[in-house]
Amino acid sequence: MKARLFRPAALCALLTLCAALAPAPDNAAASAGGSAVALKTSPRVPQRGRARRRPRLEICHDPTLPCRSTATFEPHDLPFRVPARAVIWETGEFYAVILKSFRAPEEDCEKFVPESERLAAQELFPRRKVFASRCWEPGTLFYTNTTPTTRFMAVYAGQTRAEAERVLAQVRATGRFPGANLRRMRTGFNGT
Repeated sequence: MKARLFRPAALCALLTLCAALAPAPDNAAASAGGSAVALKTSPRVPQRGRARRRPRLEICHDPTLPCRSTATFEPHDLPFRVPARAVIWETGEFYAVILKSFRAPEEDCEKFVPESERLAAQELFPRRKVFASRCWEPGTLFYTNTTPTTRFMAVYAGQTRAEAERVLAQVRATGRFPGANLRRMRTGFNGT
């Protein structure tokens, strides 16, 4: 591969950043431009310590099927498959139909959708998990695209917008959740 020559005066910032990576100049490059430094171009090599992209976790959206996971979930949680030795994990994006929501101070963990109300909603959608948010604490689930001052109850509506629209139509057909709306979100946990 042919070496490219760069003049230090013209590319001082580049040389400062690349000084540790630059190979020693060969005789031909040094003699061609006096004080030129030869930088060889090479294929991109992954850097050490660079964060690897974690795979998104599969949601266990059907409460009638077992969820094989190393994590233990509360009945009100939306469970997902968690690998062994996981510390911080997040699912892929999915749609949920928000059945009910209300504001509560972030520090007031006594306000949430009662489990009896969640179970009643679960009976209406036996093959789709109905889940509810609680105060976030380390080791518990969080839900993205929501605020910490809002508690909600929702039903899993699928991966695609089309599937979610069908679930929303089913929810509206019950006549029990007048403010039902779609929300795209993720769930996960921080076990640190």
